[in-house]
Amino acid sequence: MDPKLDDDALMIRTARGEEAAFRLLVQRWEHDVLAFLSAMLGSAEDAEDLAQETFVRIYRNAGNYRPEGMFRSWMLRIAGNLARSRLRRRRIIGWIPFDPTDHDVADQGAGPEAVLQAGQTSDLIRGALARLPDRQREALVLHRFQGMKYKDIATTMGTTLPGVESLIQRALAALRDELSRGDRMP
Repeated sequence: MDPKLDDDALMIRTARGEEAAFRLLVQRWEHDVLAFLSAMLGSAEDAEDLAQETFVRIYRNAGNYRPEGMFRSWMLRIAGNLARSRLRRRRIIGWIPFDPTDHDVADQGAGPEAVLQAGQTSDLIRGALARLPDRQREALVLHRFQGMKYKDIATTMGTTLPGVESLIQRALAALRDELSRGDRMP
């Protein structure tokens, strides 16, 4: 199987029953789906379960896929729908995991106070993100963690470009507000 085939060609082959094409799609996109679902759900275990379910649905619906060069958006829409359903069933908002090596880590030579402060900052950010409404969090995760452009986010979330802009602006404003309040808390 030619690894240079684009996603649309692989989906066409998957629809014809070529398992090698589907395996290549899974290999190509598994990391992105897991990262997205982990950020949405805050649980590696839940993310793994829903990533598997995402790919099962992709396989089952391969015959319905329209090859328009939008595979990533289509795939993340499936994953996002599954994540929102899981969050609704749990009736709690998941935590967005942050790797302290990527965010707010004090210098290696820093003392214990700086390390403690960095950990507290990550906890504040994680908590503030976790309390965002699902759609705001999803838009922000797609933009900041998946690096998607607003146009692609609109397609993925089934909304308009102004809708995405609004979701991200409201999410960032809510984060700024909550984080500024968190600094004043005892």
